[in-house]
Amino acid sequence: AAKLRDACPARSAAAGSDRPWQRLSDGAPRSSAAEPSSLTDRSFLDVPFPSSREATIALRSLSPDREPRRGGISKQLSVSGSTLSVRWSADEARILRVSVNSFLDHLSLVVETMEDFGPPVDL
Repeated sequence: AAKLRDACPARSAAAGSDRPWQRLSDGAPRSSAAEPSSLTDRSFLDVPFPSSREATIALRSLSPDREPRRGGISKQLSVSGSTLSVRWSADEARILRVSVNSFLDHLSLVVETMEDFGPPVDL
């Protein structure tokens, strides 16, 4: 169970958390305030996984979760190597916060499930 957690070394120093997905690519939480040109709030999250296969499994598990609100927010997921990347764009900071929190809850469940069942096996 700890194997996946040990293979994902990213940690959030600010939060003191052992959850690998809470560290962004530059090591600090990042959500820009409304940009003058676009008046859009954005957030970025890069989640390292032990392998590209596990990152792809996470992507496929999380992709079906559409945003409950039709307008005002967009979320894009992608995998590059063994890193799952998520990009949000929202009209309001509150909507962005709700979406990011919901995603982190779902990501937590995916990571816990991977830890419980162990690494993927070829059939």
